[in-house]
Amino acid sequence: METSIDGPAAKKRKLQNGDAAGHAQSPVDLKADAPLQFHMQDVSFAVPQRKKLTLEITAGRGFLRARNQNTNAVEFGIHVDKIQHVLCLPVPEKNQKQFNFCIIPQYGDGINSPAEGEPAAEAMVWTVSDGPPKAAFSVNGQQTGNKDGETAENLVRRVLNENLSQAKVVRPDEREFVSAMPEAHRKGEKAYHAKAFRGSKEGYLFFLSTGILFGFKKPLVFFAFENVDSISYTSVLQRTFNLNIVARPTSSDETQELEFSMIDQADFAGIDTYIKKHGLQDASLAEARRAKRYNINGTKTEAEGAENAEGAVEESELQKAQRELEDQEDSDEEDYDPGSEGDSEGSGSSSEEDSDEDGDGDGEDDDEEEQDLVDELGSEAENAPPDQL
Repeated sequence: METSIDGPAAKKRKLQNGDAAGHAQSPVDLKADAPLQFHMQDVSFAVPQRKKLTLEITAGRGFLRARNQNTNAVEFGIHVDKIQHVLCLPVPEKNQKQFNFCIIPQYGDGINSPAEGEPAAEAMVWTVSDGPPKAAFSVNGQQTGNKDGETAENLVRRVLNENLSQAKVVRPDEREFVSAMPEAHRKGEKAYHAKAFRGSKEGYLFFLSTGILFGFKKPLVFFAFENVDSISYTSVLQRTFNLNIVARPTSSDETQELEFSMIDQADFAGIDTYIKKHGLQDASLAEARRAKRYNINGTKTEAEGAENAEGAVEESELQKAQRELEDQEDSDEEDYDPGSEGDSEGSGSSSEEDSDEDGDGDGEDDDEEEQDLVDELGSEAENAPPDQL
């Protein structure tokens, strides 16, 4: 069964989240006083709230949380054991280089929903500059990040990696995807995103070693590889194309299809290479992805990741060759199965109108084949009922 992600499931998550961001997503001890492992003041948050707050990590595998600098109240946070993905991404289209840290918690990826009655956590996004960190402190209030050449991005990434056991910070990698167009606002710098629209909402697609992110506005959507059922293209035009991702929650067979439109044709080749590298265009490989769960965030080495990626490509190409062979066999046996040409052979999506046109064409071909057979068999065949031909 296939549903839109903007349907009942999304409304269910919205009701579970409540009106105040963060109030329903964590237990009471989120706001309790606790010794801090790290904190940084004047951090610009974008999700779930747009304001400057103090970023905190409590000691003893506690919480990653944000504190209001005026009222001293904790606004929102996530238990570190509930964090599934951590991304550090360059902010597109800014004159000064900045990085967005995206924290994707369990049931906060826009694909998976919690069990009935359980609150759904929200993702967190904050921004740091490429310059030296300001007002960053470690245990006992000691200032940190003052080493020569250390930036705020380096510091936060290092602190997160040291304090999170289930996830490691993932950054863009040009071996996965790099845009064919350089960063527009920072001359000579590579861009790792593709601009796209989800409905009327503009955002950016990042193709990473653990999945695909669409951000940075609420709600973020992160497609981990194990949740991707298949990916196809629609509305492929001279300058733009659309990307359709069919996602399947980990604990459900119900799929959701999301369309990202108006992607520049210049990035088609890079995106297509990424999709085929990970076998994401092939729904028959989805079960293997879910079973494997691509533990790139864990202890897997880069070499092992490369081997798995190559294996996915080989398997996809093998299945493609097998499908082409089967299609050829069907074509050779048209006399026995005249409707075989009605099957779609492309990996992309086709419109209902195309399907209807193909259906009409098949009917005409059937009539022509019957007439050819009548002419060949002669008068004896002319007297035979049509269903015997």
